Amino acid sequence: MLCMMGMVSGMVLAQEFDARGDSIKEQSMPQIEILTQRDRILSKVPGSVAVIDFKSIRKIAPVHGNELFRKIPGLNVVDEEGAGLRLNIGIRGLDPDRSRNVLVLEDGIPVALNPYGEPELYFTPPIDKMTTVEVLKGSGQILFGPQTTGGVVNLISANPPEKESSTLRLKAGTGGFVSTYASYGNKIDKIGFLVSYLNKRADKIGPTRFNLHDIAAKMSIALSEKAKIGIKLGLYDELSNSTYIGLTQTMYDKGGQDYLRMAPNDLLPVRRYHFSATHQYKLSSQWQWHNTLFGYTTTRNWRRQDFSTIAAAANRTGIVWGDPTVPGGALYMLKTNGHRNRQFDVAAIESQLKWRTEKQLLQVGLRLLAERANEQFLIGSKPDAVGGNLRDVEQRKGRAVSLYVHDKIAITKKLEINVGLRVENFDYSRNILRGRFMVNGATTIADTNVVASNKLMAVIPGWGFNYGLDEGVTLFGGIHRGFAPPRIKDAITSEGIALDIAQEDSWNSELGIRALLGNVVRAEFTFFSMEFKNQIIPVSQSSGNANATGLANGGETGHFGIEAGASFDLAKQMKKSFSLVFAANATWIDSRFSANRFIVTGTNKVNVKNNQLPYAPSLMVNNSIEFESAKGAGIRLSGNFVGKQFADELNTVAASADGRNGLLSSRYITDLSAFARLPKKQILFSFAVKNLTNERYIASRRPQGIRVGIDRQVVLGMEVKW
Repeated sequence: MLCMMGMVSGMVLAQEFDARGDSIKEQSMPQIEILTQRDRILSKVPGSVAVIDFKSIRKIAPVHGNELFRKIPGLNVVDEEGAGLRLNIGIRGLDPDRSRNVLVLEDGIPVALNPYGEPELYFTPPIDKMTTVEVLKGSGQILFGPQTTGGVVNLISANPPEKESSTLRLKAGTGGFVSTYASYGNKIDKIGFLVSYLNKRADKIGPTRFNLHDIAAKMSIALSEKAKIGIKLGLYDELSNSTYIGLTQTMYDKGGQDYLRMAPNDLLPVRRYHFSATHQYKLSSQWQWHNTLFGYTTTRNWRRQDFSTIAAAANRTGIVWGDPTVPGGALYMLKTNGHRNRQFDVAAIESQLKWRTEKQLLQVGLRLLAERANEQFLIGSKPDAVGGNLRDVEQRKGRAVSLYVHDKIAITKKLEINVGLRVENFDYSRNILRGRFMVNGATTIADTNVVASNKLMAVIPGWGFNYGLDEGVTLFGGIHRGFAPPRIKDAITSEGIALDIAQEDSWNSELGIRALLGNVVRAEFTFFSMEFKNQIIPVSQSSGNANATGLANGGETGHFGIEAGASFDLAKQMKKSFSLVFAANATWIDSRFSANRFIVTGTNKVNVKNNQLPYAPSLMVNNSIEFESAKGAGIRLSGNFVGKQFADELNTVAASADGRNGLLSSRYITDLSAFARLPKKQILFSFAVKNLTNERYIASRRPQGIRVGIDRQVVLGMEVKW
């Protein structure tokens, strides 16, 4: 689906724009590509794709990436802390928790903690330094992996420029929000480089305060006419008061407490170091060899205060939130806290051969990946304790081998076929060194050395096509197997028992038509289906199911739907020098349990077959109107509608007293932005109002109570280039 439908006008190209709107020529980096420059024109892509270019990003003036993703058809974005620090995306009815079903990349490199064994997004690349966003949902995603169920999201940062260039971007808004981005790049002889620094902070966006620093460097080295090397280094450092605790239903109904800091000592530091090196060698006019080496380490030590829903709980601080007169309607804060200290390491090497002719592109690749997670849990004796008694220690390891082949063949001038095959082999283990065990009917903390391991292999085929019906009109479609490995912590218990948790397995198909009629009309209609043999239901705390019993196998589910949208530039139709674009897109999804699945509630056993999946709204709509003068000043008004959602598999409508279950009502959020540049100057100004009507709504009931959507926010911005 074209992101332009409801978002942007003009061609979508992955390049940066200066304040006059003119393109700045970048050096080509030998990095992993999701879409080539040719693909971004979208006339030859055998599936649904969205591309948001830098010019469009500047017009929207996002505070965080969630604002962009929720405008793309098929994506349900659930806000967690209101600042977009942790991305929760559900594609086409899949569970959005921690974006586990989405392969998220930065410049073609995975960013999940451990891509196979723990694919959570506790780190999300800041949108402030990105020039392009790509979302691929079709059969082409089998080129990447390991997740091929929902889609691929690729965030692209600026490449080194062809000549000396500096950039300074400033944003400031309500809640003490400030974003400062600065970069400098140049090309000296055959070496191009770009260094950048981002500081982003806020005192109070909703209940959240944060301060993050992002330092990155890119280098492109031309070894010869045939060989080129690309190097990227980065450091991300974040400190926030992110928490799991949310409002009870009684607190939300009473009002006036939407952004209360209920656990003020909760603290989440995230630090990430990453490195990648790419080598590209042109063997001949037809053959090209591409090698990538990457590695990163992420440390995530989360301190969270303990609380109880039971009034008689021991060790209470005396602080009570909610209404104690309502059963389950109050939270009792405790004097202890928990330290969830975790470090994740990833290293991989990938080699790919490309054979290109006028009518064919063949890609064959091999990737070796190793990942490791070290985890400790400490119990602190007071809410702000910086350490505590050691309760759990464990290490998880994984080794993966991926082999893939993908062939794109032009059968005729109008018909192009894509066929591919990916093989994933994953060996994993869990080593429990200290934990909780049942001894004589009582829980005991003890040192141990329990090791359990398992392995799996998956064959992932895919096929797609596009056919030119007429000039500017293309029919496309495809089918591929969706695959995702089980989380190691779900597949192997804390007692070292390897459970029968199957890999996530589905067949995904789509059929659509797109029309690109000059620069005036863009339209696309896509029918899609995803039929899961087994969809894994998260049992982590972040999903709100930490105390769920039984296995994580969710069984068979079916996802069927339609994505449709169009954009129309009235001014260009009238051959005016300005631009006036009307756009809209809509997604209708039916996501349900398609086989018997029983859930025990008290003394009852309920079959949830035909129930709607949690956090899978049936209808999502985006619409916008945008005016831009010939001199580059403009205004944009957009709206985002998300239909009602259920918070649990039982499709509970009535809200529970603790706020964790119940219907999430539909909402419509309006954003307004304006932009202008100084004549003959490389200075751009922007003004944006988020949630213009100040709509109050429940964004999520996960993981431990209600998260209220962010209220009206005003943001001013300025960009200077020289």
